[in-house]
Amino acid sequence: MNSFYQTVESYYDGDAGDFDSRYWSNHVLQRIRQDFREVVKRYPFSDMLEIGYGTGLDLVHFAETHPDVRVAGIDISGAMQSAAAEKITRQGLQNVRADKGSVEDLAGIYPGRQFDMVYVFFGALNTVDDLNKAAKHIFDATAPGGYLVLSFVNRNYVAGMLMELMKLRFRAAFSRYRKEWGGYSPSQYLPSRCYTPRRIQRAFSQFQLVKRQGYSILHPAWYYHRINRLVRKISPLLWKADLALNKTPFWSWGEYTLFVFQKPDHMGK
Repeated sequence: MNSFYQTVESYYDGDAGDFDSRYWSNHVLQRIRQDFREVVKRYPFSDMLEIGYGTGLDLVHFAETHPDVRVAGIDISGAMQSAAAEKITRQGLQNVRADKGSVEDLAGIYPGRQFDMVYVFFGALNTVDDLNKAAKHIFDATAPGGYLVLSFVNRNYVAGMLMELMKLRFRAAFSRYRKEWGGYSPSQYLPSRCYTPRRIQRAFSQFQLVKRQGYSILHPAWYYHRINRLVRKISPLLWKADLALNKTPFWSWGEYTLFVFQKPDHMGK
């Protein structure tokens, strides 16, 4: 493992302990995660892979809701793997496995196996060493006709940039435009990069684009805790506004972007 991934692993090892408690106390994260899940469920799959499963919330969810599906996942963090494995054991699930590794390790961990659904929630691909190479490894691990549902921390989060500028926090306002972003934490550094939609689509150009969507365009991002408390009553209206904005060029101005890609089926279904 290179130094880049060693630093990423160290960050997430430290993040694992209270990850679930922070998630369950944040209604914005819960809303976005549920929407990500619903996007996945719109497409057929029988053998799925999660990249960056964290504490295993979604591995367990899909293993429980789709008991006839094989579910696998990789994560760079040993602490996250332990947390996910504990969930799987506690639920007595037999159709899911949580492995440790990076996207570059896919062929070694799952030799000869191709997945018809690969999903990434909340931007795990923002922490890969090389996005183009990661896309190639994912292409090789995807079955012909298979789908990708990939979410990214967006480079052009306009509302967030404006809010940071209003606070005169200029470094934070433009942090996503640096060569390395550094992550959300003000005290711990996460090697990471933010991408524009064009950059993402270029990296995954071997796939066909099926869908794209933005999140938290107008609705405050999950980490603006005070603002989210203030707007809690109108939160549903803000989500609806975001849906409307997804039909405009402003779709790409949110905190997250999500893409659905399909690998061409050369066998001709």
